[in-house]
Amino acid sequence: MIEWPIGIAVLIALLLVGMPIAFSLTLVGIIGTASIIGLKPSFALLGATFFDNGRSYTLTVMPLFLLMGNFVVQSGIARELYDSAHAWLRHRKGGLALATVAACGGFSSVCGSSLATAATMSKIALPSMRRFGYPDSLATASIAAGGTLGILIPPSVILVFYGIMTQQNIGKLFMAGILPGLLGILGYAIAVMISVRLSKQDLPAEPKLPLKQRFLALKGTAGALLLFVFVMGGIYIGIFTPTESAGMGAFGAFLLALLSGRLKLSDLGDILYSTAKTTAMMFFILFGALTFTNYVNLSGMTADIQSALSMFGDGPYATIIAILIVYLLLGCVLEGLSMITLTVPIFYPIVAAQGFDLIWFGIFVVVITEVSYITPPVGMNAFVLNTVVRDVSLRTIFSGLLPFVAMDIVRIALLIAFPAIALAIPSMM
Repeated sequence: MIEWPIGIAVLIALLLVGMPIAFSLTLVGIIGTASIIGLKPSFALLGATFFDNGRSYTLTVMPLFLLMGNFVVQSGIARELYDSAHAWLRHRKGGLALATVAACGGFSSVCGSSLATAATMSKIALPSMRRFGYPDSLATASIAAGGTLGILIPPSVILVFYGIMTQQNIGKLFMAGILPGLLGILGYAIAVMISVRLSKQDLPAEPKLPLKQRFLALKGTAGALLLFVFVMGGIYIGIFTPTESAGMGAFGAFLLALLSGRLKLSDLGDILYSTAKTTAMMFFILFGALTFTNYVNLSGMTADIQSALSMFGDGPYATIIAILIVYLLLGCVLEGLSMITLTVPIFYPIVAAQGFDLIWFGIFVVVITEVSYITPPVGMNAFVLNTVVRDVSLRTIFSGLLPFVAMDIVRIALLIAFPAIALAIPSMM
């Protein structure tokens, strides 16, 4: 039998040398399981994992929400959300950065992807902020941090991942993400105001628009709002299952893109290809994670880690603090999806045994993952901004992100202290 610390060490080594996470998880899972139950049963278990999950009806939620997000990006909703937020916030110092955070939150509610949110909003918000003299650190940080909301505010593909790995209700996970997502928008707005106070530049505030014009500007949010209410409201009141809501959402997003006049026949082919490509990648990652979970369950890893975590103290909250520290350290070397697929199979049985709600733990994990998207050295959203805006260094972007990371730490502390932030809405379903 291969001892599990060796298996974990090999897995991290494979990731650090650049092997894709899907292949790394699958390889370690197969070899580790084979060392415990034998090669033939290990391959039989592998085949069952891939085949049974590959034809799972529940998994169709993933490509449908990805398709919905791709149609939303094509529809131009991001520009309309930004213009609406700008109309309401332009008269405040740092108003453009505040509008960026608000628009990122709105776009996340119909997109579901952190990287897509950051990449899309960078093309819309950054030129305006630069034109008005915003420092690059604040301009890029507000986009990178706002983009992280894409993996929390539903519909979130990461929450689908978590729900399938832990056998939790995906609809309840979506509902659990709403209040923490709104709290994230508020926290990032505070971070913008702190950054403006600390900045030595006198950022201009535009004239305040009349109330009538501000309400007229809200018409740009109608499409996104209707789509969000349609999809999430259908889940909440029980009209749709999460899978059905994903199908309805994809169709609704297709109509929005069609009515916007921005969807061409050639674009449709690209959108479908991109969705299929991303789906295949995510399925392989998920099946690799499930294969790795088999090894975790057979190796006794969970019990050993539970004992190791006890050095931080007795009681459930000591365990949660220890897990938080592990996640913050891993976030320095792993990107978000890799971190979740590696750790959730190990930690969720421990958390469940301590009496924590696994819906709450899913939101807790995703919020920590948000932090990893904006912290060095592998903050993916910072790298996206650096790719789009090549004349701004990563050092500048990361320095601007410090107040936003601080607000995320506060949000994590509030989630631990007040679990109802995540559980209030799901408990009413």
